[in-house]
Amino acid sequence: MSTKQNRKPAAKKRSSRERKTRFVVYLMIIAMLLTTLTTGLAMIL
Repeated sequence: MSTKQNRKPAAKKRSSRERKTRFVVYLMIIAMLLTTLTTGLAMIL
């Protein structure tokens, strides 16, 4: 049971906030991956 709205009646009006939040989420994921990679390399070296 997905609560997300599949139909987008006004995609252009709420695109700025969604884009900003999505950008922040991607930044957090990339930062986590980079930190895990650097810690793994530091532990190996």
